[in-house]
Order: sequence, then structure tokens, then C-alpha cells
Amino acid sequence: MTPRKANPPKTPSGDSLFATAGPRLRGACAAAMLALALSGAGARAMSQGPAPAPEQAPPRPVLSVIVGAEAAGRRDFVGAVVARVETDLAFPLSGVVAARPADVGDEVRAGQVLARLDPEALEADVWAARAGVIAAEQELLSARDARDREAELVARGVESAARLEDAERQLAAARARLEQARAALAQAQDRLDKATLRAPHDGVVTQVFVEPGAAVSAGAPLLRVAAVEEREVVADLTEADLTLFAGDAPARARLAALPEVRTDLRLRRVDPVADPRTRTRRARFAMTDAPPEFRIGALAFVAPPPVKAGPPSIPAEALTRGPDGPAVWVVAPPERRAQLRPVRVGARIDGRVVILSGLSAGEEVVVKGVRSLTEGQRLGPRMPR
Repeated sequence: MTPRKANPPKTPSGDSLFATAGPRLRGACAAAMLALALSGAGARAMSQGPAPAPEQAPPRPVLSVIVGAEAAGRRDFVGAVVARVETDLAFPLSGVVAARPADVGDEVRAGQVLARLDPEALEADVWAARAGVIAAEQELLSARDARDREAELVARGVESAARLEDAERQLAAARARLEQARAALAQAQDRLDKATLRAPHDGVVTQVFVEPGAAVSAGAPLLRVAAVEEREVVADLTEADLTLFAGDAPARARLAALPEVRTDLRLRRVDPVADPRTRTRRARFAMTDAPPEFRIGALAFVAPPPVKAGPPSIPAEALTRGPDGPAVWVVAPPERRAQLRPVRVGARIDGRVVILSGLSAGEEVVVKGVRSLTEGQRLGPRMPR
């Protein structure tokens, strides 16, 4: 008979011991485990060194302007010589253009023939009106003779006064018909004269709309004549460019083909409506004693008057509100940090404001995002406006 082996005694595990232990023993074990974990974390922290500082924000790029750069960077503007007065000429009556002696580029004098309508029908009307005048004159003579005979018979007592009154009325009617015929002749002659188009003043033909042989209606433009007595230079300028011509000092113009030929200009008028595509306005400059080389259509360069020393101007959007009133953000070199600078402002002109004090030429002023800057904030590279 084989003897049975005795089983070894079982060793209790940690979980079973923790489960079978009393409440006091379980609390002591939990405290010991927490202390061990904290000590391990502290040891790892000491071995790794201090925690890194949060990464600093990168410098912020700014949209800015340089005070006085607009005046230093002045340039000439392209313009053209035009006539101050341009007239579209037309016939006041309908007809067929028989001849047009004038062509584009021709210099014409006042009263010179520019075009003619076919006069055949108009001349026939004149001859008919003249015949009507002759007939009316003969009727008047007959009416006058009849009145004289009736007057003599009444004086002899062989005719009644009523017959004399009838003769007087017929004489008055004959006189009226004669006046009417003469008026018709004058009207026909006037229509014939209007069939010839003449230059109203000295000038140059700049455009032709109708060729000979074409039928035209009354008032339809036939050609355009530009007066040469008064010429001017026109240029398309932005609102900021117009501020360069605001003073009383004369501007200067020189011809592109002949730079040595120059003349003084005076800003006469600026068109009230801007071009919807380019947002520019047409400025018209009157010329003072313009040389003859400034012909109509010539290309010219317009130079603004010399700038006198005066207060600078900046875009109005660069202004903000500081503790003491209006202020701007200035980029302080060399570290390019934001600095709030109080300023004294003047007049506002076309989106710009004059700075009476607080800024110097050459300083950099922030234009966009001025309400989100802080004092001493580091700024990035400049982005020109």
C-alpha cells in the first residue's frame, strides 16, 4: 500500500492578505504605497531638471508707414495737352453730305467752310420763295390801283363809300401777303445758308463722325473742333496725389518729346466724380503762357509744386486713443518694440490726418491693428502699406 504525500502548506498572496487584513492594516498599507509613489515622482523630477518655460510668441509683422516718406518719394504724373473748349458741330437740318473739306488734324479759322449739304432741294425752295414775293408784289400793286380808282369815284360822288372800304381791305390783305412771302424767302435763304457748316472759332479738327455721301439728321454730330486759344493739361490722380497740388504754388509741366520745353500750371478744376474702375479723378491744369510746342494731344509730365517744410501727415487709421488723447504706435528701434506716442492732430484731408507735434520725419508708425498692440510688444518686419 503506497503512502500518500502530504500537500505543502499554501502561502497567502498579497491580495489575499490585503483582503483578509483588518481596516487598520489596510489604511497603513495605502499610506505606505502613496508615499512610495510620491518619492519616486520627486526623484524623477530632480533627475530631469526644472520644467521648461512656455515658448515665447513670435514677433508680429506690422503694416506701417514711414513719416515723411510720401513727400520724399514724390514723382511726376503723366498727362496730356487738351483743348479747354471742344465743340461738336452739326447741321441744324437733315440732308446728304455733299462735301467735307476739313479732315482730322486740319487747322481751321473762324468762318472757314468745314462741310456742305446737297443744296439742290434747298435752292429750289429759295427760287419758289422768290417767285412768291414777286407775285405778292404784283398783287399789292393791283390792290393799290383798285383802291385809288375807288377813292376817285367816291370823290366824284358816283360810287358808294362801301366800295372804297372793300378796296382798302383788299389792299391791306395784299400787303400782308407780301410780308408773308418775304418771310418765306428769308426762311428759305436761311435754310440754304445753314447747309454750309462753318468753323465757329479758330481750332483744330480732332474727330470726324460722318463721311461725304452719308445722310444725316438734324443735330447729328459731323465733326469736332478743339479751340487752340485756351489749352490745358489733364492728368488722372488719386485722392492722395491731389493733396500735393493743394497749395497756391504753381506746378510745372514738361513735354515728353521735348523735356527742355516747360511751362507753369495752375490747378483749375478736379472732376467731382471718380472713375469707378481706377478710383482716380481727372485734374485739369490751366497753362500760363504755354509755348507753341504744347500742341493738342502732346504727352506731358506734371510735377507737383516744391514741398515746403511743414507738419507731416499719416493715414487716419493709424490714430488710436491714449491716456492723454490721440496717440499712435511707433516702432522703437533697435529691438522694434511697440511704443505708444501721444500726438497733436490737425486737419483731416482725404483719409489722412496732419500731425502737428509728436512725430518726426523718418519714424515708423503702425497703421493696421493698432487696437490690439501692447506697450513694449516686440514687432516683426515691416510690411509697406
